[in-house]
Amino acid sequence: MAAPRAFSIFRRIPCNFGALKRGYCSEVTKKGVILGVYSKEDDKEEGFIFTKAAEEVNSRVSGRLQELLNVAGPTIKPGQAKILYDVNQDFSCVAVVGLGKQSAGYSHVEQVNEAKENIRAAVAAGATQLRESGAKCISVDPCTDAQAAAEGASLALFSYDELKDKSKKKPKVELDILGDPELSAKDQWARGLTLAGSQNFARTLMEMPANRLTPRRFAEITGEQLRITKTIVTRAHTQQWALEQGMGAFLSVAKGSDQPPIFLEMTYNGADPEVKPLLLIGKGVTFDSGGISIKPAQNMEAMRADMGGAAVVAGALDAIAKLRLAINVVAITPLCENLLNGSANKPGDVVKAMNGKTIQIDNTDAEGRLLLADALCYACREFEPRAVIDLATLTGAVDVALGSAATGTFSTSETLWSDLHQAGVETGDRLWRMPLFQHYSSQMTESHLADVNNIGKHARSGGSCTAAAFLKEFVTVPEWAHLDIAGVMENKDEIPYLGKGMTGRPMRTLVEFVAKMAGQS
Repeated sequence: MAAPRAFSIFRRIPCNFGALKRGYCSEVTKKGVILGVYSKEDDKEEGFIFTKAAEEVNSRVSGRLQELLNVAGPTIKPGQAKILYDVNQDFSCVAVVGLGKQSAGYSHVEQVNEAKENIRAAVAAGATQLRESGAKCISVDPCTDAQAAAEGASLALFSYDELKDKSKKKPKVELDILGDPELSAKDQWARGLTLAGSQNFARTLMEMPANRLTPRRFAEITGEQLRITKTIVTRAHTQQWALEQGMGAFLSVAKGSDQPPIFLEMTYNGADPEVKPLLLIGKGVTFDSGGISIKPAQNMEAMRADMGGAAVVAGALDAIAKLRLAINVVAITPLCENLLNGSANKPGDVVKAMNGKTIQIDNTDAEGRLLLADALCYACREFEPRAVIDLATLTGAVDVALGSAATGTFSTSETLWSDLHQAGVETGDRLWRMPLFQHYSSQMTESHLADVNNIGKHARSGGSCTAAAFLKEFVTVPEWAHLDIAGVMENKDEIPYLGKGMTGRPMRTLVEFVAKMAGQS
């Protein structure tokens, strides 16, 4: 038998994301474990403090874990991992991850619960490095918050590689919670896996190529996923139905494509059917070329994810149903492509929305608001909702303003905004409030040919704000919020537990908000 190695040669392994099999670890070739350590409160003091689970492992191996870490280095920075070998015969490799300080909590400056975010980032680093080391099954230290740990691991191991050759796919990894935790921790773990799984479903939809995710295929795939819970009814309304409803704005965008539009309606009743529902609306442009106001060729391929709002709404409803939240929710996603043919919208065209307002289209690349205009009209008229929240990859301007740090949020309600903001604090997927001043509304309603203009008088100024002001013209309920998710659509390396690609943000924030509304947060 070879002499045991004292410690691993540490490598900074880039984030890699692969398919996740959720469940309990079976007898597989190679097992790994993630253990957490805290930094000392005094930044000048070296060393670390074990979590309860890490302390138990260290005790079980007669202090060997501590010895190896002492040799490997005095500290582990927050969000980083060190891989150790030959610690215990039950595990082929151990990832010790830095959780930051035990005193971490809500940060007024960062507007997140830093303790939860530290756990997500640390566990994500451990999970990806263990998979890179060949682990097929990973047991995860709950790190005092099993939900955050499950989210970090599951989100980090996601990849969309189903169109690649088998040799290029990331290996599947099983996850389970370490040891025999209390029932509450097991429940938190299960909740975290559910939320991450639903966000990964949204990410899958956003990643799919547009030729494989047409409006009809979106409706079919989403319907199949949501019907698993047996608590959601889906209705895929046709172009003829939308025509009968008077949805001239939505249909004007769709006519530029050969793919027929779908107006997808999804209903979940978790409470008394007489209770008014929450309405969720997601923009569903399955590919956005810009139309005649065509986009630059560079990076246009990312516009397969211009249905990100619809994907997030579908993922949220999936999680809401699986968590059995006691609330009624109706989700609406108008689905179409924005392409250009002989029938496509032209700059200067005027169309009529469902509420009778006419819209002058001065830029065909400002098409998402046309879909949402009719969806908002329909939602407010048909359901008398307790609140309406729409999500859309609506403007590049919000990316310029906020980048990927937070979702730009506009709301007519202080209560609604406050609850949404607090949900973002808990999930780490922040929202930032933006203004709905009359200053912006007046720019949208001073149109030469129609009641409103789709880009306004000053097209390049305050673009996300004028877009929200446009949408406000079609809202007739007091409780409304608009989330412009264009800036958070894609991740490069900003969020360590999401990796590179489409994000599905801010799905967990939306579900956290709904859970609080249902009294089940």
